[in-house]
Amino acid sequence: MRSVPNILSIFRICLVPVFIIAFFADGHEIKYYAMFIYALASFTDVLDGFLARKFKASTKLGKFLDPLGDKMMTVSVLVCIAVDEIIPFWAVIVTVLKELLMTIGGLIVRRKASSELPPSNILGKVSTIVFFLVCLTLMAFRSIPNYAATAMIAFAVALTFAALASYFITYINIMKNRGRELANTVTGTPPDYPESR
Repeated sequence: MRSVPNILSIFRICLVPVFIIAFFADGHEIKYYAMFIYALASFTDVLDGFLARKFKASTKLGKFLDPLGDKMMTVSVLVCIAVDEIIPFWAVIVTVLKELLMTIGGLIVRRKASSELPPSNILGKVSTIVFFLVCLTLMAFRSIPNYAATAMIAFAVALTFAALASYFITYINIMKNRGRELANTVTGTPPDYPESR
């Protein structure tokens, strides 16, 4: 069971080129295959995280493969619908920038605070679901006017940045707490626990 989440992550990464081929293949029905592949990849993302937490099967390899597969599929979907002129390319650039900022923030927390990254909060989960539904809708209904498609993807991207801001607040709090712990260790001051009542 310990290797199942990693297998799912590898499977999701393998789905990326399959999605791209299906998206640009000729034929109306083949487009629905691309949507199914995207939905399947998103499902495996949720499933491998659930299994890793439930069975405590998290590994260093999994911590690398899981976000890699997620980022590869997300960027691939955005690039495809941007190339198909459904959304503007700035949405791709902004999303890639957000992913880079999130990765850098995570690396800083792990290195300086020697702490695991906090789990996804409610805003993060909502932004992920909205982003998925918006991309799926844009793939399904290609006759949506450009202004409407742009507004939809802008809303989804704005939500992901709101989630990013909430993660950075969490990162800062982790860094502050880690700094207090180190200071208390050096001075011998016990942790500041609230008084019992």
